Amino acid sequence: MPWDRVNHSRELLLSREWLVTNGLGGYASGTVSGAITRKYHGLLIAALPVPHGRMVMWSHVSEFLRFDDDDVISLGAEERAGGQLDLRSADYLHEFRLEDGLPVWTYHVRDLVLEKRVLMLHLQNTVHVIYRILAGEKRPRLELRPAFHFRHHEAPVNEGLPAPYQLRALERRYEIHAEHSGLLPLRMKVSDEDAEFTISPQNIHQVFYRVEQVRGYAYEGNLWSPGFFQVDLRSRDSAALIASTETWDIIEVLAPEAALNSETQRRAKMLDDAIPEARTGFPAELVFAADQFIITPAGRAEEAARAHAAGDEVRTVIAGYHWFTDWGRDTMISLEGLALITGRCLEAGYIIRTFAHYVRDGLIPNMFPDGEKEGLYHTADATLWFFHALNRYLRYTDDRTTLRLLLPTLIDIAEHHLGGTKFNIHVDSSDGLLAQGAESYQLTWMDAKMGDWVVTPRRGKAVELNALWFNALQLLAQWCGEENNASAAERYRACAEQTRLSFNERFWNADGGYLFDVVDCNGQSGTTDASCRPNQVFAIALDHPVLEPVHWPSVMDVVESKLLTPVGLRSLSPDHPDYKPIYSGDLRSRDGAYHQGTVWAWLIGPFVDAWLKVHPEDKAGARKFLERFREHRDEGGIGTISEVFDAREPHTAGGCIAQAWSVAEVLRSWAKTASGTASAPDRLGQ
Repeated sequence: MPWDRVNHSRELLLSREWLVTNGLGGYASGTVSGAITRKYHGLLIAALPVPHGRMVMWSHVSEFLRFDDDDVISLGAEERAGGQLDLRSADYLHEFRLEDGLPVWTYHVRDLVLEKRVLMLHLQNTVHVIYRILAGEKRPRLELRPAFHFRHHEAPVNEGLPAPYQLRALERRYEIHAEHSGLLPLRMKVSDEDAEFTISPQNIHQVFYRVEQVRGYAYEGNLWSPGFFQVDLRSRDSAALIASTETWDIIEVLAPEAALNSETQRRAKMLDDAIPEARTGFPAELVFAADQFIITPAGRAEEAARAHAAGDEVRTVIAGYHWFTDWGRDTMISLEGLALITGRCLEAGYIIRTFAHYVRDGLIPNMFPDGEKEGLYHTADATLWFFHALNRYLRYTDDRTTLRLLLPTLIDIAEHHLGGTKFNIHVDSSDGLLAQGAESYQLTWMDAKMGDWVVTPRRGKAVELNALWFNALQLLAQWCGEENNASAAERYRACAEQTRLSFNERFWNADGGYLFDVVDCNGQSGTTDASCRPNQVFAIALDHPVLEPVHWPSVMDVVESKLLTPVGLRSLSPDHPDYKPIYSGDLRSRDGAYHQGTVWAWLIGPFVDAWLKVHPEDKAGARKFLERFREHRDEGGIGTISEVFDAREPHTAGGCIAQAWSVAEVLRSWAKTASGTASAPDRLGQ
C-alpha cells in the first residue's frame, strides 16, 4: 500500500487494518495509521487461561523521533473526544506492506528512512515492535510511550481502569500490575540495554474509538501510561519494544532479530507444505491468512492433558477476528481450505479428534465461549458438517485409524438424529427428512438473534440441513461398508434413499425453478417457504448431491441471476420483501440484515463446486467468480478476507475483518479452479 499524502485520502489510513496472531487465539491489530478505532485494537491482546480469555494488555504506543536540533517528529496517530484526529504519521508514511503476511511500515523523515515491524511469537503472548533505520545521516532518539487499559477484549472501552496500576522496575525490565485483577503482570523491555525509561505517569482521557461509535457501542475511554522509553539511534540501527505476559526466562529466549528469523522460517515452511497450486501469488497470501485461524486453545488444560495422554494434540479454529471464538460449524466448513490445502494434515487430524471428544447427544458444539471450558450445542448443522470435514480429511490422508476410532461416534450421531435429540432435531419417520426447531433458538447457520428476536428461525425441514443429512448418511454407509459392518451400511443406505426421494418430491419449486428454503415450516405439514436463498446450493455442491441432476441447471441459473455478486452470494433474493442490501448501523440493524440480503464470502466456495458440476470443463469460467477477492485483499483487513459485504455495489465489507471460512473457501476454490496441474483434480474433488 504505497502512500502519497497529497493524492490519497487520510481515511484510507483509518479504514485499512492489519492483524498479527500468535497461534493461541491472541492477536495484535490496529489501523495502518496507528490510531485505535475498535475496542479490539491493541498491540497485545493476550490469550490467557480460563477464566480470563482474551485480554487487552497493551493498547497503544505513541512514537516520537527527537533530533539534535530539538525538532520532535510524531509518527503516531490518536483520536480524541469529538473525533479530533491527530494523524501526523500521514505526513511521513511512505509505504505499508505485508511481508510474508506480516505488517511493515516505512517512514521517510528528513533524510531518514525508518522501518517498523510488528511480530508476535508463535505460541506465546509476546509481541515485538521492531524499529530499524534503513538510511539517513542524522540519527534521532526514539521515544516510545506505551499506554494501557487492562480489560477483556469484549469489554466496553469506557469500563473503568483497574486501580491502582503498579510499575515495578527490575534491572531495565519493567512490570505493570493491575492489583486485585487476578491478571498476570505485563512485562516490558527494550532490546537495547542502554535504553532509558522515564517515569512520567499520564492519564490519556477520552480516546475516541470511531468504529465502536458506528456499531452502536461505547466509544470513548481512557488509557494510562507510566512513562516513556528512550533509545539513542545515533549509535545503532535498530531497537525493539517487547511486551509479554510470559515469564522473563521465556521472553528472553529469542532476541528480536532471532525471533523474526524464526518466524520467517516458519512461514517459508508453510508455503513448502502447501499444495503446489497454493505456493505462489494470491493463494500463497491466503496460506498466510489461513495460519491466523488454526490455534492451540489457551487455558483448556484438562482437554490438553486428555489429548496428550492419547499421544494427540488439541487444535481448533478461530472463526473470525476480532470477536469470534472457535465455532464447530465454521471449523468443519473451513477445515479443507485452512488445513488440507495448506498441507497441515496432521493438525487437521487434531482438529477432527478434538471435536469428536466433545460430541454430546449426537451433537458437536456450536461454539466455545471465550474464557470457558465447555461448549454450547445449539446447532443443527455443525455435526453434519463434521461428516463432510472428515471425508475431505480422509481424501487427503487415508487415515483409516482415525476413521475406525470415530466410527462408533459417527453411528451414535446418526442414531441420535434418527431417534431425536436436543432442540427438537429429529428425522421425520414418515419421509426421512431432518427437522429442527426450538423456541428462542437459532439452529442453522443463519443464526442472527437479538434478545428474544430470532431473525431467521427457519424452523422445520431446512433445505441445506437435508442436503447435509443425505450426504452424511451416504458417507456413513460407505464407511461402515469399508469397515465390514454390512448391516449398518445397509441401514444408512436405506435411510439415505428415503431422504433422497422425499427431498426431490418436497423441495423442488417447479413454479420458480429453484428449491424451497424450508418445508413443513414450524412443524406444519405441507407448508413451504419459497424464499430464494443460497442454502439450496448445497443440494448440488456436496460430495453426495441429494438433488436430481435434471434440476441442477435451473437452480444454478436462478442462484446466479438473483444471488451471485463478485464477493459471494446474497443471503436473500432482492425480490423478497424482507431484503436488506446494506449491513451497517447498530447491532439490531446489523442483525436484521445479517441473513436478509447481506453477502457472505464463504458461499462462493459451494457455488463454485455446484457450478463446476453443471459446467465440468470450464475451470476458467469458475475462476472468474473469484477475481474480485484479489482486489479485496487490499481493503478492510489487509491480506485477508472479510466476513460479509453489502449486497449492492460497491459491496462494502463488514463484520469481521478476517473470517476463517471466507479465507478457506476462496483459497480452496482458487486451487480447485487452477488449470494445467495433474495433481489438483484428485485432491480437490473433481
